Amino acid sequence: MDVKTQSLADLLPAADAEPPARDSIDDGGVEPAQRGWGSFVWFMVKLLLAVLAFRTLAFAPFSIPSESMLPRLMNGDYLLAAKWPYGISRYSLPFDLPLPEGRLFARPPERGDIVIFKHPIDGRDYIKRVIGLPGDSVAVFSGWAVINGGPVRSKRVPDAQIVQSPNTGCEWGGLLERLDDGRDACRYARFRETLPDGTNYDVLDFGQTQGDTFEPQIVPEGMIFVMGDNRDNSRDSRFPAVAGDGVGFVPQDLLVGRASIIVWSTDGSADWIKPWTWFSAARWDRIGDRL
Repeated sequence: MDVKTQSLADLLPAADAEPPARDSIDDGGVEPAQRGWGSFVWFMVKLLLAVLAFRTLAFAPFSIPSESMLPRLMNGDYLLAAKWPYGISRYSLPFDLPLPEGRLFARPPERGDIVIFKHPIDGRDYIKRVIGLPGDSVAVFSGWAVINGGPVRSKRVPDAQIVQSPNTGCEWGGLLERLDDGRDACRYARFRETLPDGTNYDVLDFGQTQGDTFEPQIVPEGMIFVMGDNRDNSRDSRFPAVAGDGVGFVPQDLLVGRASIIVWSTDGSADWIKPWTWFSAARWDRIGDRL
């Protein structure tokens, strides 16, 4: 069987050939404007699905409304919480969907994790640090945590200086002072705790308070024991679960995610009708901090 070899010249149209008429191109009977709107709508659908997948399975944004996690987290910090470390449940999904209880791909948190969870009574979002896991004996004596009979190692480090701003005040346990740059700051006694696995973090201490004593208790299966880093300004597992107050032992099924990174932080002085204040109010040195 013979095969005819074609040259490039054979494949190109003749120089004097007429270009195809515009009307001869089959566009399926769809007007250009219709094709444009259809493409835009489809793009928006895909974008919405991508955002929902990100919001549902990957990260969720949260803001810090209090000072219970000082010195690590400040009122006015905005962070992303990673959802996959502990699995997915109805509480880690948006819109409060009425899904069954339990978790898919469930994994327990680790001691030292900063976790976001739903309050066992009122369902509000809380953020604390994991101190005790199921089966642990947890106690607090004179303000110091004790895990499985051994006190959590703690040492005094330089005092924390928390700059004052519209959303950050000076609590009763602090000393107000003037910094060299003219700003006011609150000085707190700071200690560095080290958990049995070597995880360390800083905590604040105001002195003897009601929460400084917690008799030894075993963390039940499926629960965690959490505390705020600002030990004398935190309502956490040391206090019974009451709406708007303590949380008691927290069921792991109520976990929303693990705090991951600070994406924005503001000192509260911004005025939304004055865009330039959005930048002057930013705490730029905190943005991008990993948790």
